[in-house]
Amino acid sequence: MFDTLQDRLATVFKGLRSKGRLTEADIDATMREIRIALLEADVNLAVVKEFVAAVKARALDAELSKALNPSQQVIKFVNDELISILGGEARPIRFAKRPPTVIMLAGLQGAGKTTLAGKLGIWLRENRHTPLLVAADLQRPNAVNQLQIVGERAGVHVFAPEPGNGVGDPVDVARRAIVHAEAKLYDVVIVDTAGRLGVDQELMQQAADIKAAVNPSETLFVVDSMIGQDAVNTAKAFDEGVGVDGVVLTKLDGDARGGAALSIARVLGKPIMFASNGEGLTDFDMFHPDRMASRILGMGDMLTLIEQAEKTFDAEESRAAAEKLMGKNKFGLQDFLSQMQQLRKMGPMSKILGMLPGAGQFKDAINEIDEKEIDRIEAIIHSMTPAERDDVSILNGSRRARIAKGAGVQVSEVNKLVNRFVEARKMMESLAGGGMPGMPGMPGMGGRRSGSKRQQGKKGRKGGARPANRPVQQQPQAPQIPQSMDDFQLPPELAKMFDQNKPKF
Repeated sequence: MFDTLQDRLATVFKGLRSKGRLTEADIDATMREIRIALLEADVNLAVVKEFVAAVKARALDAELSKALNPSQQVIKFVNDELISILGGEARPIRFAKRPPTVIMLAGLQGAGKTTLAGKLGIWLRENRHTPLLVAADLQRPNAVNQLQIVGERAGVHVFAPEPGNGVGDPVDVARRAIVHAEAKLYDVVIVDTAGRLGVDQELMQQAADIKAAVNPSETLFVVDSMIGQDAVNTAKAFDEGVGVDGVVLTKLDGDARGGAALSIARVLGKPIMFASNGEGLTDFDMFHPDRMASRILGMGDMLTLIEQAEKTFDAEESRAAAEKLMGKNKFGLQDFLSQMQQLRKMGPMSKILGMLPGAGQFKDAINEIDEKEIDRIEAIIHSMTPAERDDVSILNGSRRARIAKGAGVQVSEVNKLVNRFVEARKMMESLAGGGMPGMPGMPGMGGRRSGSKRQQGKKGRKGGARPANRPVQQQPQAPQIPQSMDDFQLPPELAKMFDQNKPKF
């Protein structure tokens, strides 16, 4: 969603890298480009003016830090202000002192409230709560049935005493749901309310009546991130008519310009609490303004990536694979397959790789990653015997032909996979040993020592004076720390993997 804005800001910052200091004219030109980038992203005009004024004031008043160049300073100011307009910090749910905690979902029809109820239910269950979904949308055709299906897929119970489709009183359903939750010991109740194609008095009155009946701890406004500034206007109408405690953004994985996400928290004065960035029921998490700002500036989102990995990866299996890479055993294709399968549970490969710092320089290659290519890789590995997976060196011509036939691919595809795996394993073993490929003995990296047996002389010879005509070895220099994200470079072996049209795993 923020690709266009990210590219424009990257271009702005790149133009500052060659400058030793910033003049007032430089700052004015930079602010003009940032203003254009934000307006093109459909950010609210008042928010843009406030944002640009804040960044410009800090840039003019700041004492130049010796540790930061002009580009880094402007990036820091922009990052700080992005975090500010996105809400400042993550705001968790306020749970009631006496259960159940009632969460009411409100919003227009089509914003994704019903699906989001299931996503929120899964998130709460993973955080050791027992949620109950309440089907209080009795007007939209099959809304009750949809929530029941979503609840079944999510593994969350649904309270649906009325069939819907225009039958039943939503206020009475919500009231009865609280009694049911107290009797069955559910500690969180999520009320899915009806929406409309637009804001009208009937919609507002029904939402207000449900809120008065159940007295929710949180009233969350669910907004479609792809509808632009209309989302901001609708949120203001709901806040004035019903009262909103927080915002949930849906469809953040869309290709819209994303201005609503950057505007709604500041205009509404309410925090963005959750965000949904995919169609899967697990594509949902708390909204962290600092992490979103980092993504917009192309600096990745390592914290979210780590959190998702901790939820997905099996610790013992990953530890065993790491030990094999360290040389205690041999890392084979079966280990590679297991790790790749766990990685795929985190979501599409393009989404995962996009969270890495510096991934913006390989954006086109990442977007071209074909998940079917990964399916073919799995098919090839599954066509091998356990012995062949453990030791690819035994794969002669006849074995490779048999594997290709079993996987339904050409022999050349098997050869490519094996060659890529061998190259990748060499790189991973080098990284696991603490050193970067091609840089043995890097100070502080824990790699091989520069003093090998060849340098020490023949076996058994004790240290003596070095011959005068032997040149003094230069100590390897420490790697240069990138001054900004534009300077970030992946290791050559990783960068090479993105140079081809097809993904290499």
